[in-house]
Amino acid sequence: MKKLFLLSILITAFIFSSRAQKIVAEKGNLSDLKGAKTFKLAYNYDNLSIGKFSTEQAYIDYKKGEYAKKDPAKGDLWYDGWKAAREKHYQPKFEEQVNKYNGGKFIILPSNVDSKYTLIVKVVFIEPGFNVGVAKKPAYVNFEYLFVETANPTNIVVKLVQKKVPGSQFGGYDFDASARIAESFAKGGKVLASLMAKQIKSK
Repeated sequence: MKKLFLLSILITAFIFSSRAQKIVAEKGNLSDLKGAKTFKLAYNYDNLSIGKFSTEQAYIDYKKGEYAKKDPAKGDLWYDGWKAAREKHYQPKFEEQVNKYNGGKFIILPSNVDSKYTLIVKVVFIEPGFNVGVAKKPAYVNFEYLFVETANPTNIVVKLVQKKVPGSQFGGYDFDASARIAESFAKGGKVLASLMAKQIKSK
């Protein structure tokens, strides 16, 4: 019975991971970006939902309140860490992987301000997960990848959607939520890079 239980967990994890590899085009196609060698990179966290909370602010209020029950200062410390994680952990992971796994065909960075197209990574949903040693739940993130004209950001040339991108560190040492979520950003960047390398052709 124990073996069957463990097998079912492995199968579920495999299916979950496989689904996360899928990126669905909702508008246009990456081939529409033919000839592009560089992309400006930006992030959007507007209208973000967290776990069971429909808004990020509701999640923040809950977490700050829970920490403040033990020590009022801990609520503010948690909040500072939560916000800082975007630039400190999540975004560097995405940028590292999206540039590493595109076969050297593209350079995708926030500093590419003169690029014809901008890739906006819109973070739609975050499940922080948990790891308390004896039990854990991986994080996952839902992304939208919007390729817009840099000179006219309202013109979305390509819109891609990737859901339930899992985040968990090998070895089970991801006790901090930011570590788990950062791995979701890394996986998202890696899969997107591979897809771009296949579908965007040189002139």
